Amino acid sequence: MRIRTVTDTTTQLTRYGFVNAYLVRDGDGFTLIDTTMNAADGLIAAAPGPITRIVLTHGHGDHVGSLDALKEKLPDVPVHMPAIDAAIHAGERPKTKGMWPKLRTRPDVLLQPGDRVGSLEVIAAPGHTPGHVAFLDTRDRTLFAGDTFTSFGRVEVSNHFYWRFPLAASATANKTQDAESARALRALDPTLLLVGHGPPTRDPRAAMDAAIARA
Repeated sequence: MRIRTVTDTTTQLTRYGFVNAYLVRDGDGFTLIDTTMNAADGLIAAAPGPITRIVLTHGHGDHVGSLDALKEKLPDVPVHMPAIDAAIHAGERPKTKGMWPKLRTRPDVLLQPGDRVGSLEVIAAPGHTPGHVAFLDTRDRTLFAGDTFTSFGRVEVSNHFYWRFPLAASATANKTQDAESARALRALDPTLLLVGHGPPTRDPRAAMDAAIARA
């Protein structure tokens, strides 16, 4: 597990060199955004204080892969999952592209766009998965964009093949909707872009604009 301090309130945790989770310091402890894979002990150890909630950008296996183990170790910590992706995991909606592992854990909170989770605002960003969301830290406008964008080599929208990280496009359910979500996230005017796959991008507006133009 690679641990990188990004800001005073945010730490990036990278598993297997390509998939990220984030710890966000809030008033009551730490919010864990996404869980990578086979990493429960490492995620817990990386937090310098209590993890008070687990929130998920979407339901693909590389983002929920440690969820069941985390819930076993942190049974009182609530899990927040986008409502549509939770319905897919529950078998109430058909699976789309990408890996949808069988989960024992059921979310405690079903996320809807506009919800607040501590300092984070839930932003609709469907396309990569039907229920995909992003999180905007309202304190400093850090954007946790999940898999709407990737940033290996350069910032790219996940709706088309990019050789530095082709897996994102192959797992995207609706490429047109994904591009629309990329434009909506750019309109938030973020100061820092953090994604599921790739390094942080500071002052990301120009990079996001170029990625959207290529998309």
